[in-house]
Amino acid sequence: MSIMETSPVNAVKQARYIMVGGFLGAGKTTAICKLAKHLSEQGLRVGLITNDQGNQLVDTAMLASNGFPVEEISGGCFCCRFNSLVDAAKRLAADSRPDVFIAEPVGSCTDLVATVSYPLRRIYGDEFAIAPLSVLIDPVRAQRVLGLVEGGKFSEKVSYIYRKQLEEADIIVINKRELLTEPELVRLRQALAEHFPGREVLEASARTGVGLGDWFQRITTQQQVMRATMPVDYELYAEGEALLGWLNATVDLRGDEPFDGNAALQRFAETMQKRLAEQGAQIAHLKITLDPEEGIGDLAVINLVRNDYVPELSQELQDPLQAGQLIVNVRAEVAPEILKSALDEALVSCFGGGEGVRGVLEHIEFFQPGKPQPTHRISVP
Repeated sequence: MSIMETSPVNAVKQARYIMVGGFLGAGKTTAICKLAKHLSEQGLRVGLITNDQGNQLVDTAMLASNGFPVEEISGGCFCCRFNSLVDAAKRLAADSRPDVFIAEPVGSCTDLVATVSYPLRRIYGDEFAIAPLSVLIDPVRAQRVLGLVEGGKFSEKVSYIYRKQLEEADIIVINKRELLTEPELVRLRQALAEHFPGREVLEASARTGVGLGDWFQRITTQQQVMRATMPVDYELYAEGEALLGWLNATVDLRGDEPFDGNAALQRFAETMQKRLAEQGAQIAHLKITLDPEEGIGDLAVINLVRNDYVPELSQELQDPLQAGQLIVNVRAEVAPEILKSALDEALVSCFGGGEGVRGVLEHIEFFQPGKPQPTHRISVP
């Protein structure tokens, strides 16, 4: 069955497939949300596909809270769940008939061109126009990985994945450009050009909107040009992923009286940060949402993308709440058992009932990703 046969619009034209990659904490979800709003304002129907090694994604909750149809693929990256990616597109096509699909792969995944873009082109080329692959970077993290400044960074095997993501990019987007001075941006651009020649480098801020127009124009009008497949050492790739601990959890919160959800979320994130730092974890991304039991579409979201950073509320609740659900996603270079220990300690400290708010753990999974095993891999000489 054709993916797009349910749509009268896509019966006469291809749907655009836009994949936005980048390492954990690069700001992909915020950028995708801005892109989806931009396309919707132009009258285009948008379908979003999120991806994770586990279940219960903060990204899915955040995007859905903004009113977009979202499909979540769990249990492996797009490359290993290619058929699930196609099935997700089918479901979106049946429900909302998107003109544009926006896919956000796992933040520790690479080799997406050979295992996702090229197979989509070969198998479903009549139905999808494949946009250039964008890879977003956090500029502070990039400076450290490229050796431009000192600071906490990942081990060499994890950094291998980071560099491979940039190597396969068609467009590298320096996100959060406001974090660097102009001389620092120039130096970073020069380093990217030196290490990854031929890649277009753009600067933008998903938070403020600066520079997004140029990026949007390229990925909504251009198609990906086939080039030689990037070599990947899958043993080293697997060893790098195995160094990362993953934790997804949901927590039921109940207060004796209405409480300030934003302040509670900030306190919980800061406590998690402190516990992980004490255990020597290198945080890649800590993401937490708080969804009130009462109220539709209201959601608080907090992010922490480095050890030496402050947890930031990107979405806030408008009113106090008395009950709600936390979704906690943590990705860090540390044993997953340490992530669970930090979560347990933070729950007791913040939601043990001492301040009238109690948290009950409903779901938890903590693990290290297995070796990537792509469904397809198309090699281009």
